[in-house]
Amino acid sequence: MKDTLKVLFVASESMPFVKTGGLADVAHTLPKTLAALGHDVRVMIPRHARIKAEHGDELETVASTWIPLGWRQKYLGIEKLRSGGVTYYFIDNEDYFGDKIYRGGNEENEQYLYFCKAVCESLSLIDFEPDVLHLNDWHTGMIPYLMKTRYNALLGREIPILFTIHNIEYQGKMGFTFMQDLLDIPDFYNTPEYLEADGCVNMMKSALVFADRISTVSPSYANELMDAWAGRGLEGIISARRADVTGILNGIDTEDFDPQNDALITAPFSADDLTGKRSNKKALRDEFSLSTTLTTPIVAMVSRLTEQKGISLVQYVLEELLCCEDVAFIMLGAGDPQFEGFFDYIAAKYPDTSGVYIGYNEQLAHRIYAGADFLLMPSEFEPCGLSQMIAQRYGTLPIVRETGGLIDTVESYNEFTGQGTGFSFLTYNAQDMLEAIRRALRVYRDKPVLRRLKKSAMAVDHSFLKAARQYEELYETMTKGLYG
Repeated sequence: MKDTLKVLFVASESMPFVKTGGLADVAHTLPKTLAALGHDVRVMIPRHARIKAEHGDELETVASTWIPLGWRQKYLGIEKLRSGGVTYYFIDNEDYFGDKIYRGGNEENEQYLYFCKAVCESLSLIDFEPDVLHLNDWHTGMIPYLMKTRYNALLGREIPILFTIHNIEYQGKMGFTFMQDLLDIPDFYNTPEYLEADGCVNMMKSALVFADRISTVSPSYANELMDAWAGRGLEGIISARRADVTGILNGIDTEDFDPQNDALITAPFSADDLTGKRSNKKALRDEFSLSTTLTTPIVAMVSRLTEQKGISLVQYVLEELLCCEDVAFIMLGAGDPQFEGFFDYIAAKYPDTSGVYIGYNEQLAHRIYAGADFLLMPSEFEPCGLSQMIAQRYGTLPIVRETGGLIDTVESYNEFTGQGTGFSFLTYNAQDMLEAIRRALRVYRDKPVLRRLKKSAMAVDHSFLKAARQYEELYETMTKGLYG
């Protein structure tokens, strides 16, 4: 076994405590998997209101103090809880984390500038000296700058820093004077070489400049980020640091998502015995009061309702699909009000063949993965994506656009070889998406091929073990000072 590594994993959210997106799944499953490999991996997140409400009596106080934030003095509490073999530290400040997880605008910027400062201050207060800091997305973006310019000297040692880009669309942009007021940053750093980008400072860019290594959540996304269409203005710095960039494909928690042992679904099933999947389909159809028969395929979406997720493509062709094909459609998600309104309209106009749940419901998501026949993910871009991997685990074949992690996880059906674990289309175009759906529906009627594809999809290993091994190697490289 490799030497034990001590890693502090820092993020804005983590299961099993709080979740708004896939980051929370990664922040839970990757540390848990690394811990199972023998490493001491701990997680630090804000103590959001929900955590206090649900776990307040279980939390152990580690430290409480006051820290400077510009000219202000702000409270810093650190609390601790061990769960699932992993130690979690929670940054406590009611002013910043007593209500919404993400407040939006400069209020959110201030939330996470405080969080970055608090994490750095916490390193001298907790009972843990990490070998590596593993930071995630823009909410942690100022930590590398603070560590390199101040806190390494105060700690008397340099801690290697890995920064993972989960979604470059969100960067933490603000005016320089706003950030300077809170973090006392010299004017020297307000330049394109350091923090400035397109007339403002950028927490994501700061991390890309100051972190020792950079990772992304799939190999294809790592390559895409070096192009202007995907890099969202940061492709230059990513290209300049390409030797320090690694694409490591996320996985899923195969214990939580296991059709043979999932207490949240109607009936268990496996690749060798798909009988239970039929029972789950019937239950899902009944839950949404669909008037279709069990022979009618169900195409489902479990998604944030944003442009990134390709919802506008669905808007263009969903009515055509429901009117012209023997198919049912189910959607679980929330987001842009115009998209929510569109799906409410679909549910009202086509009640016999469509079901819509606006919001997020983890239990319902499991039932959809288990009961649907196909999962639609027509993303404009997709850093990794977890839904397509979960769907495959439940024998629900993904229909995806060929981008980012969707390329890396879904093998499109090849009618000549008979191989595949789903269906895909290349161009971000509604008609191309519709043709991919119709291709999937044609295969649905060929039961031997359909069964073979389901078995192939369910056989794919989407566990986090492979990713954990790759991170293990990357951490070891960093601790030995071998950068690139």
